[in-house]
Amino acid sequence: MIVNLASLENDLIPIIAIIKKHKVICWNGEMGAGKTTIINKICQLLGSTDEKSSPTFAILNEYTCPGDKIYHLDLYRLKSIVEALDIGIEEYLDSGHYCMIEWPEIIKPLLPENALFIEITAQADKSRKVQILST
Repeated sequence: MIVNLASLENDLIPIIAIIKKHKVICWNGEMGAGKTTIINKICQLLGSTDEKSSPTFAILNEYTCPGDKIYHLDLYRLKSIVEALDIGIEEYLDSGHYCMIEWPEIIKPLLPENALFIEITAQADKSRKVQILST
């Protein structure tokens, strides 16, 4: 699926339907591919009205949506799985709430079997190719 910033909300509707069936969603893509932008829009589409920002420096942002929470984690700066355990990653993964995880490779052994993996690739025309790799 190809998504564009100008039509991002409409372009993400089919992805939202898939995300709603999962609680742990792992986002892969190069730096600048648009992971945070797409996750922030998905949070909005899930009903969150909280102010959204990149969790790169905080590692974790927590948002509320009707009847649920969304944890947006950016694990780019973590150097080991031990660091992830130190921030309580297992509590978030086991919480039953949405976990949107950027740079999830470092915690792969901790991820549930039903984790959803999504790959984002920037295209030459500035659109983004969004591929669902597992459901």
